[in-house]
Amino acid sequence: MDGDSTSCESSLELPSNGRILSNGDDMHQVHPVVLIAPGMSQWAKVQQSPTIFRQMQQYYPSHFPMEVRYFLCQWIEEQQWSKIDDRNPQYAPVAERILNEMLELLRQKAAELTSQEFFIIRIKLEESVQRLENLVKTNPLDMVQVIKSCLAMEEKLIEQSEALQEHQIMNHDISGTDHQGISEHILSEIQSLLHKTKSTENDSKNLQHKQESFIIRFSDSQKIIAQLQQLAQMSVSAERTQKEMQLKSQKEQLDIQLQMLARELLQLRIDLSRKYDQTIHNLQGLQKEILDNELISWKRRQQLTGNGLVMTNSSLETLQQWCESLADLIWQSRQQIKKSTQLQQQLPIKFPDGVEDLLPKLNDTITGLLSSLVTSTFIVEQQPPQVLKKDARFGAVVRLLVGGKLNVHMNPPQVKATIISENQAKDLLRNDVKAKNDTSGEILNNNGTMEYQSSTGQLSISFRNMQLKKIKRADKKGSEAVTEEKFCILFQSEFSVGGNELVFQVWTLSLPVVVTVHGNQECNATATVLWDNAFAEPGRVPFIVPDQVEWKALADQLNMKFMFHTGKGLSETNLTYIASKLFGKKDPSSCTVTWTQFNKDTLPNRSFTFWEWFYAIQKLTKEHLKDLWTDDAIIGFVSKDQSQDWLSKQPMGTFLLRFSDSENGGITIAWIGERKEVWNLAPFTSKDFNIRGLADRIRDLNSLVTLFPNKLKDQVFSKYYTSTAENVSNDGYIRPQLRTTIPEQYKTGGDMDMKQPFSPEYGYDTNPNSVQTTDELQYTHISDMPDGLTDMDITQLTDYMPDDIDGINDINISQLLANHQFAT
Repeated sequence: MDGDSTSCESSLELPSNGRILSNGDDMHQVHPVVLIAPGMSQWAKVQQSPTIFRQMQQYYPSHFPMEVRYFLCQWIEEQQWSKIDDRNPQYAPVAERILNEMLELLRQKAAELTSQEFFIIRIKLEESVQRLENLVKTNPLDMVQVIKSCLAMEEKLIEQSEALQEHQIMNHDISGTDHQGISEHILSEIQSLLHKTKSTENDSKNLQHKQESFIIRFSDSQKIIAQLQQLAQMSVSAERTQKEMQLKSQKEQLDIQLQMLARELLQLRIDLSRKYDQTIHNLQGLQKEILDNELISWKRRQQLTGNGLVMTNSSLETLQQWCESLADLIWQSRQQIKKSTQLQQQLPIKFPDGVEDLLPKLNDTITGLLSSLVTSTFIVEQQPPQVLKKDARFGAVVRLLVGGKLNVHMNPPQVKATIISENQAKDLLRNDVKAKNDTSGEILNNNGTMEYQSSTGQLSISFRNMQLKKIKRADKKGSEAVTEEKFCILFQSEFSVGGNELVFQVWTLSLPVVVTVHGNQECNATATVLWDNAFAEPGRVPFIVPDQVEWKALADQLNMKFMFHTGKGLSETNLTYIASKLFGKKDPSSCTVTWTQFNKDTLPNRSFTFWEWFYAIQKLTKEHLKDLWTDDAIIGFVSKDQSQDWLSKQPMGTFLLRFSDSENGGITIAWIGERKEVWNLAPFTSKDFNIRGLADRIRDLNSLVTLFPNKLKDQVFSKYYTSTAENVSNDGYIRPQLRTTIPEQYKTGGDMDMKQPFSPEYGYDTNPNSVQTTDELQYTHISDMPDGLTDMDITQLTDYMPDDIDGINDINISQLLANHQFAT
């Protein structure tokens, strides 16, 4: 097999060690760890990734071994398996025909392996053919389903790996190598524990065999005792004496053997218990790493997605695979310990002084591990909205990561959702039994049954139409606003495993939610959520967050939030300006921000807080300016003084766009005039852009020529202009055009172009920053035309020269104007 090949070859090529990899082989011995390249066949991608290969080793069943996949890789991928409905018996003949073709190819491959060094491989292939023949004859559709399932799992693992690579590249994830190392370490630990569990299973079988031998010999000894007792009742004779001597000799030998077997059994029990103890110790370490590190880390990243962190689904699928492996290992170990306990009860042997019988303690420990695993893997996969409006519909997805194991999915559990307060969440974490029944409101459509998806192995429930109908608020604490009060959604369920041997009551909490009743509360509620998402610590008491944080930490969250909503993050210059809103001219790197500064105290000489100012800009950019912001057409975060300083050194008509300091959610245009004055247009807000977009407004103003520092206006904004064709309606009416104008005294020469008579712009009064329609404006009578217009040289106001127009001297323009009748 060529690790660098981009196609799947069906011919036989051996790896450098001269053998085909079997299910027990370690891919590390053959292939280096490389990135999955595009264009490769599916099987080649599996080979290129040690992680995927090891996962697939455990997935392929004995009746469709990986050797078959290897030898027929290209043929298998070329077949149209998806067109065979494995649930429809009518497709059985088609399936049988294709599978018989596969069997014939396998026979040919086996026949090609004539060399002695391939003897074992040929035998394995022939055995595979025999097993497959039986299945093809009895139920070919089952075989098709197995092949489809294996190919789907390969594709799923490849997609996850490629998504992880892409995510790391796009986000320059320098910790990617570390995470890959963690993944490899966990998989290595799982593999090691699989070997240990298999070893202890063999030891347990050996112990059982020895114990059965002991019982048989002990039974023989008891028979001899019974025979001696019968002889003792007989009259003394030479025959009796000889028989007694013979039986006593046999008993002595049996007693010696029994003593030896008893000591051996005792030692085997002690050794096996110690192996269990070591296995459980390793399981505890692995479970701690998966649950306390990786799962908690995933939950932390999930919380940061509320502030804009981009997160892939592949990490959760990997977590589920790890947790399922843990569930299998723990369950197997628990069953082995139970079996050993039963063997000890069948044949009690006293432990020597100083040696403890570990099994009772080990049984408690392994059961505790299982309980911890099940309860910890009941998670909220998709969080409800953290700003939750009363009476609005909302959804959430809850998932059990070990739902595909332990036969939980055979009797799918019910899940109930309720809303609880911060104090009720605290009581719940203190194991207050009554707390599970407490609520702080009423949610409709809050019950459902978990569903098992066999294709993905997921057991989950999707709440799609929950609705918060009532909410009970706590008493206010001091100056705390209702938008600072935190609730959460409690999800509860109960199910049993092992034939009702173990019953688990599980629950999990959503991230904190803030309940609103009016749209105007959304801004402040979002502030509460952002601060909580950003600065919550794992394992905290609900829902405590620090009241004061470093500016750098807050700046990172603001940048993440702004990037998520607008498509482009904040530069260091942007953040420095934003920080000046809180700290003035102080160096922000050494400053801290309190919650009060962030969202309670108003900015100096303003009626709004820091967060209200930032939130309004973010909302304006997201809804109206996203393209311009990502296209670097908007400088945005710059002070009025700084913009004036920049523009004062530029040619006339240079302009820039900056977010307003005084108008909440406003953006203004600053430009340099004819006399080197810097003018600032009154800020535009969302209301203005609902009427006419910013790019069109910039097109309207001929005073604006060059976008700072040196880009022509049309070069930047023309792709965002609204087409004039949009003003023509299908119903025959012509829509009036809206134009942005500025007073004459602020116009540059470019704005003084003569308009065509009776155009929408001709002869109308203009107001600063007005957006007007023809119905709204006072028409100025032509006799009121400024005197200066009569002296204008018309050749300077048209693209045509008099020589280009025949008979121009024959036209009496004054007479034409005097005779024109205005339509009413």
